[in-house]
Amino acid sequence: MNVSPAPGLVLRGLNTPRRLSDFGLIAFDMDSTLINIECIDEVADAAGRKAEVAAITEAAMRGEIADYKESLRRRVALLGGVPATALEEVYTHRLRLNPGARELVQACKAAGLKVLLVSGGFTYFTDRVRDELGIDYTRSNVFEIEHGHLTGRMLDQSWGDICDGEEKKRMLLQTCTRLGITPARAIAMGDGANDLPMMQACADAGGLSVAYHAKPKVREQAMVSIEMGGLDRLLEVLAPGL
Repeated sequence: MNVSPAPGLVLRGLNTPRRLSDFGLIAFDMDSTLINIECIDEVADAAGRKAEVAAITEAAMRGEIADYKESLRRRVALLGGVPATALEEVYTHRLRLNPGARELVQACKAAGLKVLLVSGGFTYFTDRVRDELGIDYTRSNVFEIEHGHLTGRMLDQSWGDICDGEEKKRMLLQTCTRLGITPARAIAMGDGANDLPMMQACADAGGLSVAYHAKPKVREQAMVSIEMGGLDRLLEVLAPGL
């Protein structure tokens, strides 16, 4: 049964009141969740290929492309030759935190939660968002850059090749283990289909899945769907009591 305690806020399956301090970890997606843009689409703008890349991004986020890794490789390949300076331009002039992001992260940290950022995007941006918000852990992808230009490829990392939905889930579960908690004490928040594995892992374990201005497929499965307003509307659902 769906309940809407206030306009733009939909609850599903939340049968008992929860406090923010009941949790030990909150995991965020980055693009279109913590921040206002899809970074790869904006970088593609520098190559005159934004429409082409954005169409693939939209289909992937809607869950219309089964192989997320392949869809990301296709998009990154279209960026070959883009000057690395385009990354700084996107970060400085286009990337903004979504409303309520800072307030929600601060409230979580004040309540004792650790904060995880897991993204199908890129370290150039996640590292800077991490530093701006004081995020504890991150996982994302790395652009290969040679002679000051993107090569159209990504670099493998110690944990694997691409941070897709399954890797987001694995990182969330791994972080829970690192913190000595179960996923019942974790919150996962995202907007696209590649966020569903970590969101479902939390929901299945008794934790909390949260959709933020999400694609229909994600809204329909989330325990909390924020459809109007900022990220900090989650605080209307979870009392901050310590």
